[in-house]
Amino acid sequence: MKKLTFIFALILLMFNGISAIYGGWSLIKDPSGGLLQLPAEWLQYSPFKDFLIPGIILFIFNGLFSLAIFLLTLIRYSHYALLIIFQGGTLFTWIVVQVIMLRTFYFLHWVCGGIGILLILSGFLLLRQK
Repeated sequence: MKKLTFIFALILLMFNGISAIYGGWSLIKDPSGGLLQLPAEWLQYSPFKDFLIPGIILFIFNGLFSLAIFLLTLIRYSHYALLIIFQGGTLFTWIVVQVIMLRTFYFLHWVCGGIGILLILSGFLLLRQK
């Protein structure tokens, strides 16, 4: 069971990391949201005038952090389970803040929020199985 949970967590971290790097970089490269076909109206209730700052946050906290935690988990760093929980919490918080700012749910919010919860659960399982 531990090996399956370990592999599952690695897959989730890699998926989250790669997709956040892609999304964040696209928003940094084109802060209008045009590369990802994001309408500017989505920012009307947010403190941002364009997608640059959200892109930077996405790139770093969900992209780079996920990939770093993936690597630390792969080498079985002593606190990798806690880092997985942290990344799950970071992703889930990111989604909750997005939903509050957008004032609506999209399918991708459910998917990413679910991944955040699964990361948290897998981290706790790995912590418990140590």
